[in-house]
Amino acid sequence: MKQLRQLPSKTERHRIFGSVKPGKKIKPTEKEDMPDLQNKQADFLFELDQVGIANVKHPIIINSLATPTEQTSVASFSLSSSVAQDSKGTNMSRFTEQLQLYFSENKLNTDLTTLKSFTKALAERLESPDALIEIEVPWFFERRGPSSDLAGLNHADLAIRIQYREDRPFEVTVALTGTITTLCPCSKEISEYSAHNQRGTVTMEVELSADFDEDKVDWKLLLLEAAESNASARIHPVLKRPDEKMVTEQAYENPRFVEDIVRLVAADLYEASEVKAFYIACRNQESIHLHDAVASITFDKTTNE
Repeated sequence: MKQLRQLPSKTERHRIFGSVKPGKKIKPTEKEDMPDLQNKQADFLFELDQVGIANVKHPIIINSLATPTEQTSVASFSLSSSVAQDSKGTNMSRFTEQLQLYFSENKLNTDLTTLKSFTKALAERLESPDALIEIEVPWFFERRGPSSDLAGLNHADLAIRIQYREDRPFEVTVALTGTITTLCPCSKEISEYSAHNQRGTVTMEVELSADFDEDKVDWKLLLLEAAESNASARIHPVLKRPDEKMVTEQAYENPRFVEDIVRLVAADLYEASEVKAFYIACRNQESIHLHDAVASITFDKTTNE
């Protein structure tokens, strides 16, 4: 066996690749002696709508009326507030301090009551009249085969936006993107033997009513059911042959264009008293085309348009 080379010490290797000894340090080391540039007061020309941090990955608990009733997922956070014209900036560390506080106290979850409390407390920590939090997180839910009753986990993507302003009601918007099966009505009409189908996604962004009670209604299940119940068929993680027969026959019996999907989902959300306004979009990954088919609708029940 060939003898191994004797390498320089690790300190010497670092020196070879550019490391140098620390220089003389003359600046303060205690926080109270350090200048705070962001807290300077002067005329800085404009007020800023939002200043903060984005794409912060952090664990979060999701409670649900569906199985599993509690799960830990990984969310992407955006946290921000406005900055007045006479303020230089914000204290960025306070955003992550707020996250850590709620996480360490085991109360960082997607319950809207919790997130309202979090947002108001964030504004107070920032000494700001407002604060905004936005969360994107995958949510897993159990789905059973229609014949075999074999269980597996599906997932949908959730988004939550909470806006707090002093002396004004919270603005709460929730969103869910779920996956469905659609079967082409035109293909069914013209084909001798079958019809092409595809996997589609339905995205629903909803402004909840002021009296929405999350202890009585799980908004995640409300939106998921609106999407899935109006599809040609639901998506299943586990399917045996009797399940597959039922699902494919159900799809054939319920053909849907993307236009049909958004209108049918809109009808369900229009009838839901918990919903004040909504945006719905459907995107199908066409199985016989390289392009996607898309449709969307926006409706505000307060103005009926």
